[in-house]
Amino acid sequence: MRKEILLVEDDDALREIIVDYFSGAGLNVTEACDGQHALDALEEAEYDLILLDIMLPKVDGFSLCRRLRKDNDIPIIIITARSSDDDKLQGYELGADDYITKPFSPRVLLAKSKNLIRRADGTVVNGEETIEAGYIFINTLSYKVMVDGDKVDLSPKEYDLLLALIENRNRVMSRDALLSKVWGFDYFGDLRTVDTHIKMLRAKLKQGAAHIVTQMKVGYKFEEDI
Repeated sequence: MRKEILLVEDDDALREIIVDYFSGAGLNVTEACDGQHALDALEEAEYDLILLDIMLPKVDGFSLCRRLRKDNDIPIIIITARSSDDDKLQGYELGADDYITKPFSPRVLLAKSKNLIRRADGTVVNGEETIEAGYIFINTLSYKVMVDGDKVDLSPKEYDLLLALIENRNRVMSRDALLSKVWGFDYFGDLRTVDTHIKMLRAKLKQGAAHIVTQMKVGYKFEEDI
């Protein structure tokens, strides 16, 4: 059964990015642009996770979190530009399960979300999750990457780039899409950043590099069968 996510965020562009990313990972996302819409959505359906911005119209995120925690234990991740320790402590004291500050990698948000859902379902086994794709084996909780049995040390961006490609295996991803997923929606760097990191990633993956195929003038894709 596909998991249901309630995204409460007043930034239209950010909502679109998160919905696209989470939908690609097999999660259903319901959008709410303010706190009142979120309360209405919660009366109409049940959710496995809430992604909750703090600075919201009508009902702010802290107030909404306080109201939610009176009668349910749905996992809540607060997403906000407010990064002070006092704000974080207030969020945790009100019952939030995790806290992520803007700008952030959608990949990190997705990983946090999946982990909270698994914990709520009681499906975390020994705290491990693994991905196998061709020569490549990844433990997504320990960030361990193996290629044909040999450990490979990747930088955080190389790791996120590899995961983005594997999660969209056999589909071409444009450089723009990879920039958004790996570097964040508000990153305005040169598209050559992707090419440079692909080159470094291929060098480290050795025989696993053959899985990463260049689509001329478009971007890259991960081909599992080579």
